[in-house]
Amino acid sequence: MKHGVRRGRTGMRAAVLAALAVVALAGPSATGARADDQCGGTGPWCNTSLTADQRAQLLLEALSESQKISLLAGNDVLGVTGASGHTGSSAGVPGLVPSVHFTDGTAGIRQGPATAVPVELAVAASFDPALAQLDGSLLGNEAKYKGNDVIYGPTLTVMRVAQAGRTFQAFGEDPLLASRLGVGLIDGIQSQGVIANANIYLANNQEGIDPTELSGMPGSPLGAGTIGSRYLIDANVDERTLREIYLPPFEAAVKEAHVGTVMCAYNLVNGTYNCENGPLLNGILKQQWGFPGVVLSDYGASHDTVASLRGGLDLEPWPGVAYAPAPVTAALASGLVTRAQLDDHVRRYLRTLFAAGVFDRSAYAEEEARIEKAAHAATARRIEEGSITLLENRGPVLPLDPSHVRSIAVIGKPAGSFITGGGSSAVTPYSAVTPLQGITERAGPGVHVAYDDGSNAARAVALARASDVTVVVAANYETEGADLNCLTLECPHNAYGEQDSLIEQVAAANPKTIVVLETGGPVLTPWRGLLSGLLDAWYPGEQGGAAIARVLFGDVNPSGHLPVTFPQSEAEEPTAGDLQSYPGVANSETYKEGVSVGYRWFDAHNLQPAFPFGFGLSYTSFSYGGLSVARTAGGARVSAMITNAGSRKGSTVAQLYLGLPAQPGVPEPPAQLRGFAKLTLAPGRSRRVSFALDGRSLAYWKTATGAWTVAAGCDPVMVGSSSRELPLTGTLAINGASCPGALASVKVSPTP
Repeated sequence: MKHGVRRGRTGMRAAVLAALAVVALAGPSATGARADDQCGGTGPWCNTSLTADQRAQLLLEALSESQKISLLAGNDVLGVTGASGHTGSSAGVPGLVPSVHFTDGTAGIRQGPATAVPVELAVAASFDPALAQLDGSLLGNEAKYKGNDVIYGPTLTVMRVAQAGRTFQAFGEDPLLASRLGVGLIDGIQSQGVIANANIYLANNQEGIDPTELSGMPGSPLGAGTIGSRYLIDANVDERTLREIYLPPFEAAVKEAHVGTVMCAYNLVNGTYNCENGPLLNGILKQQWGFPGVVLSDYGASHDTVASLRGGLDLEPWPGVAYAPAPVTAALASGLVTRAQLDDHVRRYLRTLFAAGVFDRSAYAEEEARIEKAAHAATARRIEEGSITLLENRGPVLPLDPSHVRSIAVIGKPAGSFITGGGSSAVTPYSAVTPLQGITERAGPGVHVAYDDGSNAARAVALARASDVTVVVAANYETEGADLNCLTLECPHNAYGEQDSLIEQVAAANPKTIVVLETGGPVLTPWRGLLSGLLDAWYPGEQGGAAIARVLFGDVNPSGHLPVTFPQSEAEEPTAGDLQSYPGVANSETYKEGVSVGYRWFDAHNLQPAFPFGFGLSYTSFSYGGLSVARTAGGARVSAMITNAGSRKGSTVAQLYLGLPAQPGVPEPPAQLRGFAKLTLAPGRSRRVSFALDGRSLAYWKTATGAWTVAAGCDPVMVGSSSRELPLTGTLAINGASCPGALASVKVSPTP
């Protein structure tokens, strides 16, 4: 649910009241039991030997115009509030089209208690598509057994600004990483017979800043009057930036994962609301990419009936205002919308349900007893263990050894809490293991573990000074509906106390201080040089405390790598000090940084981040060698030999970056991620990893021709463990370029 009016959230009240006012038009709520025979059994569209397209066309021809119109909007007005259980419902057509239920989301199913899994940003830190698929399978399974047909996720928004309130809900700052992890998550969800939803299309890169935050006064996290509000902001983005940065994850979702639905966002792009944007919906998504599925609107994101019907919006799941029967009927009568356009929207909806098997199975019932809670908890822990990212380890003090550590001070309010983000990710876990619980249980009876919530710094310092090791657990709070106004641990409104000051004082009192962060994105770490250890567990899900403890004590070797850049200061961010870039002026902003997003910006401007994209330490060490580049039929293959040079089994992420040659008027960042591989090695063992490069990997979007283009040139090839640790370098000669010492020479055409 990409909106946010549940669990105490106060935004969009006007939209809710409007929805309640049209309840008579919307029809009865579709939250009850459904017939087992979802196809009806008599129509020719029930013939399973036909294709989904053939079946959809046959059923479409059997529907009356009023029945078709009834399928354009959801029926459960209260779904957004959670009062009816599901996030939303479509009643279908009795005897012909089954009802369909929708739910949030990818931090866990937000429908009563559920397994709370690590958020998408944590999954991104794993750099492991297989782990993302496992995550998706769990989510799809629970969505099904809670009676849902569609799950709103994954979020495929590439992080543009570190303050964005929904950073934790997506896969970070790189389009390739988001693409690969997004495909994995979708594959997992849809393997369970549940339809995934790729959201939020497109350039939905901010929520807006609540003015009360800027003044330090408490305010609503949804703040209807926010500066740069997601409901009103017009994102002015050049075509090259859209094609190279913000569109690729959605393209992969459509072409590779065959996602069933795509959600259009609140904001405008280049002057037009997303849900009315014909060039983005009809043009790129449906025609160029061949998306056969359903475009549905974020909740309250549809505005004009005619513009939406003509622009490519297929379904308004809530509140059914723009697509209520009366305005749709009027649009058809006026001639501004054709019946062929109506049929296309309905056909897509029917075709998606046929393709997903909805017509050919019994309706999913709410059978929560069938959810294997213990197994799912173990899976959530496994995902988190693959995502925890070690950033500092001096001494090294980690992993902790109970035979040498007799006392541990655990400090900080988040240590005793279940931490997650707000809005549509605010999941109620079946059970939760806090960091304090996890550390206490793992330390065992021979180690004294004492806790202080940190509210009194002097008391916490005294405890730290009297302990062998101190673990400070610190967090930030991010929520859908509101951006952060800064990147310190005190934003917003000191949600967990004066954490930066607390960390500094505790570290001064005990040199063996470890900080465990639970954050939804990058934060400032001015105290990092005072610590013996630092790791980020992100928003870790219900088994976060157990996973953190297993990493701290070395039962699991940390293998996460940063999916986002941690800056040294906010002044280094691409949009810093430029209101036209962010949060916008008069509800308009310009993406002046272009393709230089995240680490691309830091590299292009020679800025040294606190921790670079792709960075992550281990309890062992890895060496890189044997760089090789070979020509293939479609491009090139880069390979390298990775060796575990340490004394412990561990995992690392080998990363390939390319430096594409800049063209006149087309600047290129120094390096762009073009491949990655997570591998596990025993001590002394080696493995060769390889990365395939096709024409698309070597191409840039040429706006003048509106096509992908491969330029002749000498492309730097770099392999290593982060965007700033690239020990293997070479050159690839492209399309006849003369490059002395090149490892290979290839001629390629761009892949469409």
